[in-house]
Amino acid sequence: MDPDKLRALQAPLKERYKAAPELALIPARAEAVIDQEDILCRVATHAGTTWTGLHPAAGGDGSSACSADMLLEALVACAGVTLKAVATAMRIDLKQAKVIADGTWDIRGTLAVDRNAPVGLTEIKLKYEIDSTADPKKLQKMIELTERYCVIYQTLSQPPAITSELALT
Repeated sequence: MDPDKLRALQAPLKERYKAAPELALIPARAEAVIDQEDILCRVATHAGTTWTGLHPAAGGDGSSACSADMLLEALVACAGVTLKAVATAMRIDLKQAKVIADGTWDIRGTLAVDRNAPVGLTEIKLKYEIDSTADPKKLQKMIELTERYCVIYQTLSQPPAITSELALT
């Protein structure tokens, strides 16, 4: 896609959201159905059903998706799409581009081995592998804008308030 086509595609959307900001609040939803027989959940995705389960470090057999990996997958997917949109808008030719996320978590927290060990990812490293003839300063600006406008990056950088409720059926 070229920058003019991208601008033409987004211009009416931007105008609509400026005129009616309430329309800019886009709902997102995910649902996991707990398996009755095993420690698994079924998650419907745009690409089909994903079965999630225990990570091998927690006793799983490795045949099911790991939630931490899925979080990193969401991050690289969002950053990758955002990077491509930003590169397009900035007229940066990307010969090749890849976004890689590496995370670290301490299984002792999840398994209640050590009450002082954290539960969850404690570090995420994002790397952009870019093959482009563009000026390095322009590429750095592209990365800055990617991170500024990437929904998942910003959500992880500035976590939202999370609430929960029990709904008996």
